[in-house]
Amino acid sequence: MSPSEVLKRYWGYDSFRPLQEDIIDASLQGRDVLAVLPTGGGKSICFQVPGLMREALTLVVTPLIALMKDQVQNLQERGIKAAAIYSGMSRHELEVVLGNAAYGDTRFLYVSPERLGTELFQSYLSVLDISMIVVDEAHCISQWGYDFRPEYLRIGELREQVDAPLMALTATATPEVCKDIVERLQTPGREFVTLKSGFERPNLNYIVRRCADKTGQMLNICRKVEGSGIVYIRNRRKCEETAALLRSEGIDASFYHAGLDGATRSERQKAWKEGRTRVMVCTNAFGMGIDKPDVRFVLHSDLPDSPEAYFQEAGRAGRDGQTSYAVLLWNERDSRHLRDLCEAAYPPLAWIEDIYQKLHIYAQIPYDLGMGREVRFKLEEFCAQFKLSRSSAHYAIRYLERAGHLIYAEDTEISTRVQILPDRQTLYEVNLEPDCARLLDTLMREYTALFSYPVNIDEQRLCTKMGIGVPALRQLLYRLAVEHVIRYIPADRCTVIYILHDRLRPGNVDLKPALYAHLRESTLARAKAMTDFVSNEAECRTEQLLHYFGQEKTSPCGQCDVCRSAKGSAATREAVEEFLSSHPGADAAQIAAFCSDPANRLSSDALEIARESLDK
Repeated sequence: MSPSEVLKRYWGYDSFRPLQEDIIDASLQGRDVLAVLPTGGGKSICFQVPGLMREALTLVVTPLIALMKDQVQNLQERGIKAAAIYSGMSRHELEVVLGNAAYGDTRFLYVSPERLGTELFQSYLSVLDISMIVVDEAHCISQWGYDFRPEYLRIGELREQVDAPLMALTATATPEVCKDIVERLQTPGREFVTLKSGFERPNLNYIVRRCADKTGQMLNICRKVEGSGIVYIRNRRKCEETAALLRSEGIDASFYHAGLDGATRSERQKAWKEGRTRVMVCTNAFGMGIDKPDVRFVLHSDLPDSPEAYFQEAGRAGRDGQTSYAVLLWNERDSRHLRDLCEAAYPPLAWIEDIYQKLHIYAQIPYDLGMGREVRFKLEEFCAQFKLSRSSAHYAIRYLERAGHLIYAEDTEISTRVQILPDRQTLYEVNLEPDCARLLDTLMREYTALFSYPVNIDEQRLCTKMGIGVPALRQLLYRLAVEHVIRYIPADRCTVIYILHDRLRPGNVDLKPALYAHLRESTLARAKAMTDFVSNEAECRTEQLLHYFGQEKTSPCGQCDVCRSAKGSAATREAVEEFLSSHPGADAAQIAAFCSDPANRLSSDALEIARESLDK
C-alpha cells in the first residue's frame, strides 16, 4: 500500500496535512528526519504511517505517559497492535510487553526514555527487530532547549546499538535547538534531513491583555467564548481557588495539578476530554500529550517561562481547525515575578552541592555506596528535617538531575521493597511458620543484597514461584514484618529519586559550572523574550512568535490584538478626519463627545488621533 492508502484505510482521511507526506517519503527512503511541526500539526501520523508500511517494530521514545496511553489505545482501536512500557510497571508486566514485542507481532512499542538504560530493556534489545526509531518531544535532548531532560541522552547510546532510520519530532524548537538535536542524534553514514512546517495557526487568535483585574477578564472570556477551555495558573492553591470561583459564577470548572493523586488526575482529565467538565484550571502539569481537538480557548493568567512553553500550551486550542483563542493576561508585576522565579531556579553551586550531601543523608546512604538505589522522597519532610526552603531545595534537586547525578520522578508507581533485618546467623535461629519460612527462603533465592538495604521485589513473580495469590503474599510479608524479620515497604505512588552513582565526598561532586552558567543565562534570556513579547504592542503577535522560531517570511495575521487594534485605529482615523472636515469649527468639547460616543464605534485612541489631525 502507498502512504495515502494506509492513511485512508486506518484513519479514513483522503489527504495529508501540509508537510506530512514529505516527512513520510523521506523516512521511507531510509533517511533520518527531524520534523518540526506546530502543536496540532499531526506529528503522530508522520511516523505511524511509515511504521505500518515497514514489516518490523517501530520504537517510539516519549516522556509523556498520557500520550503513550492515548496513542496505544487509538492504535488498538484501529486494529493495530501497540504497547507501552514506562516507570511504575511491575517486572512481570514489562516482561510480558517486551516478550510480545520481541516474539509477537507488535507494530509500535512506546518507551519512556528512562527505561532505555535499564537492564531488562537492554536484555531484550538484541531480539527486538526494530525498523524505525521515533523520538517525540525531541527538543528534550538539547541542553540549549527550554525542557532539557538528561535521560534523553540515552537515545544517542541506543543509536549505537540499533541500525535503523530515526525520526525526531518537535513542535517547539528554535534554529539553535534544531542544530543541536541533529548533532546529538546523527550517526556516520546516514543522511539527516530537517523538514520544518510554518508555525502559523490561522484559526488561532492570539490576544494579549495588560490588565489589573484578571478575574473579571477571565470570567468575561469563559462566558463569551463557548466550548471547552483551559486556564493556566502557576500556583496550585490558586488553581483550586480559581476553579471554585468559576463554579460559584455558574461556570462548569475543575482543577488539576501535580499535588493531586494519580487516580484523581486521571479521572479529571478524562471528564474534561469527554466534555463532562468544560473548563480545566491547571498548572503546566496538565495538557502534555492530551489530544483534544475542540478546545476553544486557552487562557494564561500568569506569564509562561518562555515563548516555547507559551506556544506549546496556547497551541492546545483549535486543533480541529475551528476559530479559537489564546488569551494571555499580564501586568508589570508579572514581569518582575517571572524574572525572580528564573533567578531562584539557579541557587548557588555550593548550596546545590550541600543539597546533594543532604539527600544522601536523608536516604541513609554512606560515602562510596548508593548507585542504583531507589529512594522514596517527600520534599516537605526533607525540607523540615534540614530546615530548608522548599522552592530552593526543589530547584537544587532539579539541577542535580540535569548535571547527571540522579533522576527526580514525581508521581511514580514503585514496587514493593523488602529488607531482611537479622543477620544470617540470627535468622537461622528464628522460629517461623512454614509458609513464612518458605517465602523467606524464596526471597533469598531470588534476590541479592536483601541483608544490606530494601530491595525491589516483583510480587507477581513471587506469587508464581510459590503458587499463591497477591493478597496471600502480602499477608505473609506483613506477618514477617510484625515478627521484625523483614522491613516491608508496600508498593505505592510517590516521588522517587533514582541515584545514578555512588555517593561522592564533599569537593568531588561535578556540578558542571559551564553548563550551570549556560542554562541560567538561557533561562533568563527566554524569560526576557517572553516579557518582550507581551509588552510589544506594535508588531503582530503571530509574527513575533514566528520570528522567535526562526521563520523569516511572515505577514501580519490580521486577527491578534495588535492587528485588530491597528485596524480599529485606521477606521477611527478615517472617521475622525471625516468629522473634522465636515465640522471645521468644532470645539474641544464637541470633538471629545464625538470620540467617546459608543454609537460611532471608535477605537480607544480616537481623541489622540483627533489631536494629531488638528496639529497637522
